[in-house]
Amino acid sequence: MSNNKQSGPKAPKDPQKRRSGFYIMVDKILEATARCEGKPSQEFYLDEGRLSFDAQFVGGVEDENILNLLKNFDGFYKVVHSIGISVVASDEAGTINFVFQNYGETDKYGGGTQIKLPCEKDGSEMIFNIDEYEWLKDEYVVGKMAFEFEKPGLTAKATVKIYLNDGYETPEISIDSPVEFESDDYNSMISRSLLSLGNNKRLKAAIDKAKNGRDINIAYIGGSITQGAGAKPIHTNCYAYKSYLKFKEMFERDGADNVHFIKAGVGGTPSELGIVRYNRDVLRNGNVKPDIVVVEFAVNDEGDETKGKCYESLILNILSDENKPAVILLFSVFANDWNLQERLSPVGKHYNLPMVSISDAVVDQFKLTKEEGNVISKRQYFYDIYHPTNDGHTIMADCLAYLFEQTEKNSCDIIDISLDKEPVIGDEFIGMHLIDRRDNECKAVIEHGSFKQIDTDLQFVEMDDNQDGTAQFPYNWMHAPGFGDESFLLTVNSRSLLLVFKDSGRLDFGKADIFVDGIFAMTIDPQEAGWTHCNTVILYNEKNIREHKIEIKMAHGDKDKYFTILGFGYN
Repeated sequence: MSNNKQSGPKAPKDPQKRRSGFYIMVDKILEATARCEGKPSQEFYLDEGRLSFDAQFVGGVEDENILNLLKNFDGFYKVVHSIGISVVASDEAGTINFVFQNYGETDKYGGGTQIKLPCEKDGSEMIFNIDEYEWLKDEYVVGKMAFEFEKPGLTAKATVKIYLNDGYETPEISIDSPVEFESDDYNSMISRSLLSLGNNKRLKAAIDKAKNGRDINIAYIGGSITQGAGAKPIHTNCYAYKSYLKFKEMFERDGADNVHFIKAGVGGTPSELGIVRYNRDVLRNGNVKPDIVVVEFAVNDEGDETKGKCYESLILNILSDENKPAVILLFSVFANDWNLQERLSPVGKHYNLPMVSISDAVVDQFKLTKEEGNVISKRQYFYDIYHPTNDGHTIMADCLAYLFEQTEKNSCDIIDISLDKEPVIGDEFIGMHLIDRRDNECKAVIEHGSFKQIDTDLQFVEMDDNQDGTAQFPYNWMHAPGFGDESFLLTVNSRSLLLVFKDSGRLDFGKADIFVDGIFAMTIDPQEAGWTHCNTVILYNEKNIREHKIEIKMAHGDKDKYFTILGFGYN
């Protein structure tokens, strides 16, 4: 790009040719999130086919040739002429920068070009012309876009449009009309979410406690949707907080302020980790007794090695608490209409639990026109491929509120649910507890070896109604270069053992070899996922409790790299 600077008045440019194009973002709400490195930002990942998906479901692109070209940078450069960026924000938002970053083929994060451009905040369109920049030889794929802010918590609204080179055309799409939240069609859609009322004895008891002015706790555990991803601001517009407010409005005794909120969603994690986190994040190590627990893992559990056993074990863990909390199973959905409702709902049927299906509510109407009864489009419901918008989170909250409402209308079941039955999938992970630097109730013997450091660059999660992130598994063990290559050793008596480790996109994180009772079990690569978050793997699962010795050592050639053991789950 030319760096020549000119001063003085300029003659107006000739009008630009009107190019065909498509939106990948329309009036999307941005919220700045604090980063370990760099400015607070809102990031949008476009690799792994996500740009092509956005072009299809936001921009209405149906041309398979264009969609395929968008999947790598060579194709992107061939088809894309420029990018139009429009931002609307108040003056208080300060400077906002648009960031465009490619990923490299050999060096993912260092081999691609990054371009940063200041944005106007009045809604005027800034054109980013692709041909005006020199691109690196290692460019492989469009990695991400981001909007940088001066401090966390600031918000704005952005629209991004891709303009095409000559020879490529896409049809113009119409912008969706606002969702009519009070309409009969909307209410009918919400009613379809009630998969099962289940046995209502426990939920009715919680409602009665609230109405009588007694303290109750309503808790939510799940993945990124429960964390609030896609909601802006995340802590007050997420479905969990909105449904909690609806419960308060419906049942809380006037002026009592007796309904309390617990949110324990962690992005990118399945019930396999949820069962390790439950005592810490929901029960708060025995200091909290929830009366209602909403469990949302329907789009996270594809990565659950146990294929539902951890999910059922978690449900039984909760149901078995001495205060007999109500458990609500919530089935969210991705933009490709996928979830694991078919796998997980038999657990709810088996124990006769209340179940709410977001997919049952919204998926079929996605296929309809407005004239046929469409209430909300995919573009309106989804913030990205995985997460709901503010409108989507509102729908999820309204679906839960409908369950609350219908439960209140019905007479109370006399007999409680029965847990005295064989599991439908499996229950071998009941009673999971955490081992880390702080928590070691089972008095496992631990030798740190070269895993002497504590990792502070962790996944941060907005817990409860807090906007600030809470570090996940801060009491960890990290191997770092220069601290030797001695193994981490754990001796523990248990039936099952899960390793919790940190995934990272950093190239200086290396592989670790795991040995169980002296026998090689597996090699773990923390770079497979490509981003900083918590991951789990089962080291063993047996019928009887006995002593096991675990050895973790850096893989051959990786002793000068990092690896973080976040903790262990045992029963």
